[in-house]
Amino acid sequence: MSDQEKTGILQGFKAFLMRGNVVDLAVAVVIGAAFTNIVNSVVKGVINPLVGAFGTKNLDSYSSCLKGPCEGAGDAATGVRILWGSVLGATLQFLITAAVVYFLMVLPMAKYLARVEARRKAKESTREVVEITELEVLKEIRDTLVAQRGTGHGER
Repeated sequence: MSDQEKTGILQGFKAFLMRGNVVDLAVAVVIGAAFTNIVNSVVKGVINPLVGAFGTKNLDSYSSCLKGPCEGAGDAATGVRILWGSVLGATLQFLITAAVVYFLMVLPMAKYLARVEARRKAKESTREVVEITELEVLKEIRDTLVAQRGTGHGER
């Protein structure tokens, strides 16, 4: 590989890294990882105790025995056990994450962008009104000048 090819590859890689999408994606991954801890804390500190008021705090312990006898745990377990509690816990974590992202990030951003767009349209409509008004004034001036020329030539 020649030095020129290496330089071209490095420049291409640098251009790839400097694109906004890559940086935005990296930031999103880091924020997402930090956000996961918050959601897990909410589930463990709020949701699980609420569920625990009706049963057990640990959703992973909810299961059904498909083929008995279901005894023991881990490798010593017998029977076929369906662990629907862990699926329920993961589903709740997903729904909480989706709700928080939507209500705290997506919805406010959509409202902000709508306000910005409304302001932009209002400015454009104001500009159009000013342009139309100026055009009308110029037409009136032209018509007045034409009328003055017409009456001035007729009197001579």
